[in-house]
Amino acid sequence: MTQQVPSTEPELAGVRNFRDVGGLPTVDGRRVRQGVLFRSGHLAHATDEDAAFLSGLGLHTIFDFRNAADQRLEGPDVELPGVRNVNLPLSDPADGAEFWKMVRDGEIDQLRGILGDGRAAGRMIASYRSIIKGRTAEHARVLHSLAEDSVPALMHCAAGKDRAGLSIAVTLLAVGVEREAILADYLESNAKHRRYRVRRSATSTAAYSPEVMELLGPLFDARAEYFAAAVETIEETWGGVDAYLEQGLGLTPETRERLRDQLLD
Repeated sequence: MTQQVPSTEPELAGVRNFRDVGGLPTVDGRRVRQGVLFRSGHLAHATDEDAAFLSGLGLHTIFDFRNAADQRLEGPDVELPGVRNVNLPLSDPADGAEFWKMVRDGEIDQLRGILGDGRAAGRMIASYRSIIKGRTAEHARVLHSLAEDSVPALMHCAAGKDRAGLSIAVTLLAVGVEREAILADYLESNAKHRRYRVRRSATSTAAYSPEVMELLGPLFDARAEYFAAAVETIEETWGGVDAYLEQGLGLTPETRERLRDQLLD
């Protein structure tokens, strides 16, 4: 496949939150190369035109961080010829099933009890901390793969915000991208055209009432406090990013240098 990187962000009909993270600056003055690292929401609803565009990127690997519950809800990714698909769930199926049931079917009293008074944001912060501490093997596999032979690569989960967002952030930290630039890219998921479309089971107006959407909102926001929780977990657990990469993810200096060669100009 020939690589065709667009000069402007495409409008994909069935894929949310797609973007190239190329151009982000590193602390030593380099930049992430255009056309080697992409992120998005799931590809299950990609149209034929979307699939044609994605095929034109020359992708080597798609990393899908959804679990079985996510895949049952949305469906499998579209097949792209010649692209390797790697499924690395970053959350447990039981958690995913419970989460989506609450989003789709939760009555207002239940949502108030589970998500009200800051509990939704607290739930997200706990999730980010858990993924950083508990999914080191998965993040290690991603980074080692990228250092060897997996680019251009696309990382996605369901909404392309949390699990994919953390995996992109870990990758960018590993190659020395400025912390502020990583946060800015993460927060791009809040743009209206990028956000996950919340689907509720009931069709009544009450199912999408302002209070319901306000209660669900923190689950579908990208918030600086969530990103900060992930970074704080790295600091608290390993003492810093370098120790996290070396001790937590098993990245040697040589592997990090290969990763930089793959991803940076």
